[in-house]
Amino acid sequence: MVNVRELGERIISNVERVIIGKTEEVRLCVIALLCKGHVLIEDVPGVGKTMLAKSLARSIGCTFRRIQFTPDMLPSDITGVSIYNQKTQEFEFRPGPVMTQILLTDEINRATPKTQSALLEAMEERQVTVDGVTYRMPDPFLVLATQNPIEYEGTFPLPEAQLDRFLMRIRLGYPSPRQEISILDSQQLRHPIEELDKVVEVEELLEAQEAIRHVYVDDLIKEYIISLVSATRSHPDIYLGASPRGSLALYRGGQARAALEGRDFVIPDDIKALAVPMLAHRLIISPSARIKNVEPAALVQELLNTLPVPGARVRAAGRPTR
Repeated sequence: MVNVRELGERIISNVERVIIGKTEEVRLCVIALLCKGHVLIEDVPGVGKTMLAKSLARSIGCTFRRIQFTPDMLPSDITGVSIYNQKTQEFEFRPGPVMTQILLTDEINRATPKTQSALLEAMEERQVTVDGVTYRMPDPFLVLATQNPIEYEGTFPLPEAQLDRFLMRIRLGYPSPRQEISILDSQQLRHPIEELDKVVEVEELLEAQEAIRHVYVDDLIKEYIISLVSATRSHPDIYLGASPRGSLALYRGGQARAALEGRDFVIPDDIKALAVPMLAHRLIISPSARIKNVEPAALVQELLNTLPVPGARVRAAGRPTR
């Protein structure tokens, strides 16, 4: 059976040859990969959003495509088109860049809502439909999307339905002065991504994705997940709380994080560590709270600080949970 912890560490250490000082963010991306989930990387320009996506793709032995979203892009530019072949007198499907295993969608909020919606079916159902014919996506399939949160001219905010399809949203932030010096040194002669090799085979990744589903989740942990998600639906500053898809994200993410830590059971710390990146982007803040500049991440953290954490108990089989 594949060692999920060892596999994860291989990917993380390889990516960190390019992305310096962002271990936790890289770890979150690996968790999303193990959960078969999609990642939205949101931050200011120049902090390494695209490099993180590229490094992760290069570390895995998967096919990789990149789409630079622009306002004039059409849905067929993503999904592909059917072209009439005069020799065979039949229509042939020419697949678009979405038909890959790792898809980097750069500046996703620059595309129009019509084009953004072309990704919805691929992200959730893992298939695309062109001219009435459905085509399955390859396995594994992961969307890494980037967007700039401070640039509004020529951009189209992602609709709530599409945000909900991202397993998590992460932010990289600026490096520390010491980390920035290391970045300068690492790129003195050439960019380190040019020398990045794959460290994981597709078969290993698929085995790891299946292995995390067998990580034990106690009923107390399940109740903690539900109470946390339910609290977002009744908070006075939240107009729309997290959907059941948020509960499923925390459930599966907890299993993946536990496996990366070398455990075969989930503890409350796994859920607490993933709550902000997995729930904050699913919340719609009420107008009154928006006026006060209340951030969704702060509200999720407030709920984590106030909700009781389940205690420890021992099952008949002797497997502890906390």
